[in-house]
Amino acid sequence: MAAAIDGVFPARLQELVKKSKVLVVGAGGIGCEVLKNLVLSGFTDIEIIDLDTIDLSNLNRQFLFHREHVGKSKARVARESALSFNPDAKITAYHDSVTSTDYGVSFFKKFDLVLSALDNRAARNHVNRMCLNADVPLIESGTAGYNGQVELIKRGLTQCYECTPKDKQRSFPGCTIRNTPSEPIHCIVWAKHLFNQLFGESLEDEDISPDAADPDAKEKDSADGDAEPQDGEKEKEKNEESKEDTANGNIVRINTRQWAKDCNYDPAKLFNKFFNEDITYLLRMSNLWKTRKAPVPVQWDTLVPKDSAGDEKDVAKQHHKVWTIEECAQVFANALKELSLTFLKLEGDDTLSWDKDDQPAMDFVAACANVRSHIFNIERKSRFEIKSMAGNIIPAIATTNAITAGISVMRAFKVLQAKWEECKAVYARLRPNARNHFLVPDAILPGPNPNCYVCASDPAITLKVDTKRIRIKELRDDVLVKTLNMLNPDVTVESNGSILISSEEGETESNEGKLLSELNIVDGVILKCDDFFQNYELSIIISHFDAERDEALFEVVADAEQLKPKEEEQKKDGEAEKEDEPKSAKKRSANGEGDSKDDGPSTSKRSRPTEVVEEDDDDCLMIEEDEDEADVVVVATDKLTVQSPPKVGAKRKPSEVIEDEDITEILDSSDDEPAAPTKSKRSRLDESLTNPVEVISID
Repeated sequence: MAAAIDGVFPARLQELVKKSKVLVVGAGGIGCEVLKNLVLSGFTDIEIIDLDTIDLSNLNRQFLFHREHVGKSKARVARESALSFNPDAKITAYHDSVTSTDYGVSFFKKFDLVLSALDNRAARNHVNRMCLNADVPLIESGTAGYNGQVELIKRGLTQCYECTPKDKQRSFPGCTIRNTPSEPIHCIVWAKHLFNQLFGESLEDEDISPDAADPDAKEKDSADGDAEPQDGEKEKEKNEESKEDTANGNIVRINTRQWAKDCNYDPAKLFNKFFNEDITYLLRMSNLWKTRKAPVPVQWDTLVPKDSAGDEKDVAKQHHKVWTIEECAQVFANALKELSLTFLKLEGDDTLSWDKDDQPAMDFVAACANVRSHIFNIERKSRFEIKSMAGNIIPAIATTNAITAGISVMRAFKVLQAKWEECKAVYARLRPNARNHFLVPDAILPGPNPNCYVCASDPAITLKVDTKRIRIKELRDDVLVKTLNMLNPDVTVESNGSILISSEEGETESNEGKLLSELNIVDGVILKCDDFFQNYELSIIISHFDAERDEALFEVVADAEQLKPKEEEQKKDGEAEKEDEPKSAKKRSANGEGDSKDDGPSTSKRSRPTEVVEEDDDDCLMIEEDEDEADVVVVATDKLTVQSPPKVGAKRKPSEVIEDEDITEILDSSDDEPAAPTKSKRSRLDESLTNPVEVISID
């Protein structure tokens, strides 16, 4: 090992490497490389945590794993493989979630350094907060295709992971998903919602029923005598409710999940309901099809003969083939059988959680998405392509993972020596810049964002919210948990100390169904939020507004300037431009002042739109491409807002602009953006500004 050989490292660094205790969070593509590098560098006290198990698709880039390891814990197998490099190393593996209450602030405090190699935003946010509270340096890394980045997060010294807003997750109006899909991603989202309706945690906004409230369907032909659904079709309305007549003539409505159970998950009945009867009902909304091609229902019997054995599991293994519609029906039947058996074994109100790496769950979504695509004359996709889109996966490149992991460990050396100014963020690029460098660092180490709702001295946000339509449960689930990434929040009203939300089970359950306005949570009220586990406190200032039908029901704003009317903001921006430097230079200012209004996160929940949900493989980067020749690295703006449930992407702005330098602008990618070619945005830098750039090269 390098640290065991005198002369490889300076004496002080050699000693620091030997005695340091390091935590690696994530044992995937980057995590495996980081662990290998740490062991070979001479670190002997390492702990690694990962909840995931090894999938066959991991083997092409996660080289600590082999075929015999498929299905086993990533963290434990990574430990075993790393020990083969240095049997004397002390490596502890945890097959667990880093967000578990077993790994609180006290757990993080015992480490000298934490290296994050995570693949989802919620866990990244959590580790960021744990390291800030424990005051432990965090080296955050990620890749997206051929692009990668490594940055240091240190309390009070640098911006934290949440100082800059993240890319907005892609969302679609609910009526598009339910009634008029036009792209493969629409059908994929619908299929994932169907999975949740049958087996998962079902949300009102994820209803897969035809939407009779669709504005495009409002106008009905006067001659259309079938505008109103018949009795046998009403069961396909809201939440796909079935109905039964009782002795006294009343109607008992049964939701989709119960109906599916009652018919024993018969594949023919479910298939005909979702792909024939529901589509037939959609066709009755004749106004929808005046300018669109009408869908064509499909019938189970025409695809699967009655004497068919229905056992073609090998079809589902053909991941790169575009299945025929008949094959989709067979895969649907097989996946439905496996999922229903698993679901019926659950106790109480437990549900299944969709996972792109769960074969029957992925098969179910792929088959349903392709059948729906066929019905609406949309191009069908292979299972592999659907998995990439459903999980928002940008294909991982083993070389990029190795380079990024190498930079992470090199930065670890600087951190151990407290050489903070030498720990600037580094970006790996697909193409070399004008100086023929493809590894380019930031010009400076960006400081904390004073408006950050996580690491500011007195964190506070303004919540623009329709208090007459948002309920306490939605405040907790959609705002505090999904948008602000809290785990178990407690909320009190500052003026009177009354408890609005409690992390103690059942204590405030009676409040959940009440509107904010019913509990006098109105304009100007200040709420105090506290997440004991994250050691995180936040003040929320309520700003009421009346939302329109399809308007965002809430928006989280961390910069009070963004609450001003648009006319006032535009006037102020115009005056600032005249007084200061030109607009082009202003956009690249060190502190982000003068930037356009999209600097800050603007997180909002819409009443109808459906979001493409986040389960990404390596989700931390996204590049935008243009025609110019040079690239710019941008450092965090000091204006911040947040998006809910989606989260908004932020661009990193250079604190200094470098002459003739060519630096890539890299953004954190959303959990729900479909896989697409990596792009980069370039712009020619002002030649009058001359600041040297530090370039890291690896032999």
